[in-house]
Amino acid sequence: MIIKDVEATCLRVPAIDAPCEWGDDAFLVKITTDTGIVGWGESDTSPLVAKAMVDAPESNLYCGGLKRLILGENPLEIQKLWDKMYWASNYNGRRGLGIHAMSAIDIALWDIASQYYQVPIHILLGGKYRDKIRAYGTFIPADTPEESAKIAAELKKQGFTSLKFGGGIFGDNPDLDEAIVKAVREELGEGFELQIDLASKWRTYGHSAYMMKRLEKYNLNWVEEPVLADDLDGYAKLSGITSAKISGGESLTTRYEFQEFLNRSKVDIVQPDITRCGGISEMRKIYDLSQLHGTKLIPHGFSTGILLSATVQFLAATESCDLMEYSQSNSPLFRKLVKNLIPFENGYVKVPDCIGLGVELDEELLEKYRIE
Repeated sequence: MIIKDVEATCLRVPAIDAPCEWGDDAFLVKITTDTGIVGWGESDTSPLVAKAMVDAPESNLYCGGLKRLILGENPLEIQKLWDKMYWASNYNGRRGLGIHAMSAIDIALWDIASQYYQVPIHILLGGKYRDKIRAYGTFIPADTPEESAKIAAELKKQGFTSLKFGGGIFGDNPDLDEAIVKAVREELGEGFELQIDLASKWRTYGHSAYMMKRLEKYNLNWVEEPVLADDLDGYAKLSGITSAKISGGESLTTRYEFQEFLNRSKVDIVQPDITRCGGISEMRKIYDLSQLHGTKLIPHGFSTGILLSATVQFLAATESCDLMEYSQSNSPLFRKLVKNLIPFENGYVKVPDCIGLGVELDEELLEKYRIE
């Protein structure tokens, strides 16, 4: 069996020149073998740039597209192909978006391997530790505290026992930040598990420390990405400053970045995104690093049902990962692209014993939102 074709697809809901919120665009990779097995992968990244990373011709020994590197290769040699892509994209890959594109390819290869061997991905990864995974819901807050509280109340009714919010206006104004946190906390109740995501908008250690102390009375479970992941000293100084845990890492790629982040940041929770960090193959190594550092791994995940399926299969095959993110995006790319989206039920996501990722994509929706 060999790889016959690699197709990179970009999807976008708003117009190309209109603002785009998280979840409203997507980058997909479809790998087809000469035996007819098809694997799907994705990356939560900049779609058009990632597509260029896949389709680009060779420029020099260390700088070229990924597609040409894997065509004609055996798709079951997943780690070998990962290493080949990493080495040959040394100039335009190694970190950031080059690894994002590799992540999508890697996930598609695991999808193919599972179909070839006719066992679930979690079996290929070593075995299933749990039949269901507790999930927290993530939502983008509204422009007012009152509307944000209404969103939280509705999600609590749906069965969530843990919620996180971030994005939108959150992080732009200290007074409004506190007002939103206060309204959501009062709506959910004191004992409800609540975390916030700043997407690095607090920017500096000083402002982050001020805001964390200001919000301490609201009993937050964790504060996510208060500063950029590069600010390792800032993370380290924030560790333990309040009772809230510190989390981060969704923007990082490969074991090499995560090793430094875990060594220096002193975070309580590390949050690799399986569609950015290097795919399932690299996620396994990052998990092992987190175990060596005694740091909880709770992955980031706010894209389509392809990411959701890959994350569930990975987490099921880990001993200590028992919490996952479940997007509450209203984008059709999350709600409808995968027709058999893994459902959230009574606080948990069940681990399917499917062959491959088990995703059935809506072809009409693919064409509707495709961009070139």
